Amino acid sequence: MFNDIGALELVTIVVLAILIFGPEKLPKVIQDVSGVIRKIRAFSESAKQDIRTELGPEFKDFEFEDLNPKTFIRKQLNENEDLQEIRSSFDLRKELNEVTDAVNGTEPAAAPVPASTGTTTGPDLLKKPAAPAAEQRTPFDADAT
Repeated sequence: MFNDIGALELVTIVVLAILIFGPEKLPKVIQDVSGVIRKIRAFSESAKQDIRTELGPEFKDFEFEDLNPKTFIRKQLNENEDLQEIRSSFDLRKELNEVTDAVNGTEPAAAPVPASTGTTTGPDLLKKPAAPAAEQRTPFDADAT
């Protein structure tokens, strides 16, 4: 719950709590706050359990974290075998290079063939792409930016 609070912020909160509530009342306030947090968590868990029972047995594996769109998409991409196959066969960089070559009217570059295997592989993402020649670069227009 407090994963993003650093040490300085925590010290600031403690000092402010001591100044506001005083050292005599601070243990009681901490006890009350922790009790409220415990009750909220228990209420939340019972509500989740009620929703799961109302949805029925086909939703027994339902997780509320899956309602987050990023989590849902990530889970679907990792679990669905058809999507994994499509994802592994699709090379976005190659596709973009082909589209760029088609727009520029140049011949598409042949994929490099490693000497050891004799088959084509994906692009080497660790290499920097070569800078285009000066005549291929688009002129910089300061007024357009």
